[in-house]
Amino acid sequence: MELPQILSGIRNGNLWMGSLDIFLVAFLIHRLLLLARGTRAVQILGGLATLFLALIVSRRLHLDTLHWLLQQILPLGPVAIVILLYPELRHALEEFGPRFWTRSLNIVSKVDTTEMVTEVVRAIEKLSREKVGALVVFERQFRLDQTIESGTLLNAQVTSSLLLTLFHKGTSLHDGAVIIRKGTIAAAGCLLPLTDRPKVDAEVHTRHKAALGMSENSDAVVLVVSEETGTISLAVNGKLLRGFRSENLREHLNQLLHVTHSDLENVNTGGETSDQRA
Repeated sequence: MELPQILSGIRNGNLWMGSLDIFLVAFLIHRLLLLARGTRAVQILGGLATLFLALIVSRRLHLDTLHWLLQQILPLGPVAIVILLYPELRHALEEFGPRFWTRSLNIVSKVDTTEMVTEVVRAIEKLSREKVGALVVFERQFRLDQTIESGTLLNAQVTSSLLLTLFHKGTSLHDGAVIIRKGTIAAAGCLLPLTDRPKVDAEVHTRHKAALGMSENSDAVVLVVSEETGTISLAVNGKLLRGFRSENLREHLNQLLHVTHSDLENVNTGGETSDQRA
């Protein structure tokens, strides 16, 4: 059925059914976009959309050679999507169940978050005293699937003892980041993107550059312990917040993990803000 026929049916008295139909389609698209957010699917689908737009423009402007070339390429799009996005498609099918319709936007319940933050702060406090470097990423609304896949999958309960073990210098995963998703340790030893800022203070070391890079490319909250000074810092929304102690760290982690990305600017972090220094 074509779109004009659907609209005609709504005008002819099927208003409620037509409205329900449109609502269900819109809701389905919304949930699929949430699943795709933060994955390669967004970039690849954006590229295909650009090619499709170029096809239309080339036809209007009578660019025959370009139009012919795009006609040969675009039919391969569905096959390319299946090949390139196989992990994402599998994940989407796994999520396409009861949780697909009801799950929250990767925000953990208040009780679970409080318990998890308490365990994290307990470990960070000891790592800071002993000047052991650490990098902990808290996933929020933006999915970090690619970052998680770069490390070792754990799906383990967050405990201070496990975090201390993971960041111990004798373990193979201590140089990478720990990713916490929905109150559990999803992976360890993960690689984070470094900040691409042209001017960064020489005092900012690799862990802090990685924390800034992750906070610039997502809405994640990134916790850093300096190996040189033991300083505890948070990277949020492209800014480095330093000088935390266990008391205010626990308070502000709980606060940051219970706000949406749009509210992030309004959060009173309580640490000293610095875009560069660690």
